[in-house]
Amino acid sequence: MIITYDNIQTVKINQGNITVAINPPSKKSNFSSTSFGSDIVLITTNHPDLNGVETATRNDQTPVVIDGPGEYEVKGFFIRGFPTKTNYGGKEKINTVYSLNVEGINILFTGAISDTNIPNEIKEEIGEVDIIFVPIGGDGVLEAEEAYDFAAKREPGIIIPIHYGQVGQKDSLKRFLKEAGEDGIKPVEKLVIKKKDLEGKESDIVILK
Repeated sequence: MIITYDNIQTVKINQGNITVAINPPSKKSNFSSTSFGSDIVLITTNHPDLNGVETATRNDQTPVVIDGPGEYEVKGFFIRGFPTKTNYGGKEKINTVYSLNVEGINILFTGAISDTNIPNEIKEEIGEVDIIFVPIGGDGVLEAEEAYDFAAKREPGIIIPIHYGQVGQKDSLKRFLKEAGEDGIKPVEKLVIKKKDLEGKESDIVILK
């Protein structure tokens, strides 16, 4: 599995010949992203910065779009969406947290979540987490310190911060790493990982650039 990250919350997961795109920006967003083809698009929040299905659509390839809570099985991927809240964009709306299993790795993508008070029944349904993506920028999503605390409590193998830099509070990544006690981490272009690579990892931070 190969994971890459671009702008705000755009994450691309490649497994074999399947590409999953998560939260690409739309043409109405102030943030741009390189267009690419995908097989599945996950949208957590109905906001121009995060709902650009057209960004992940190329030529005649029409992806399957999932944009809300529920259970889905697409192209061998089992995906579950859970309703939470976000204030991104200045107005409270639904943010869907997605749990998906890729090559035996349980991934939790929390999107634009702004409220850490997730009901216990949802936490139980999510179950064990291997990799968690968490927004850290504040300004409508979690702030750096609470984002790390929220992610670490899920006891994942890897934590990947998103939603920082060009959006939100400018020092959010620095604050996040300080909270994690990991000031010296260097960003990487992509994360290439298999299930066996998670052995011994306990809330390790990976920064994707």
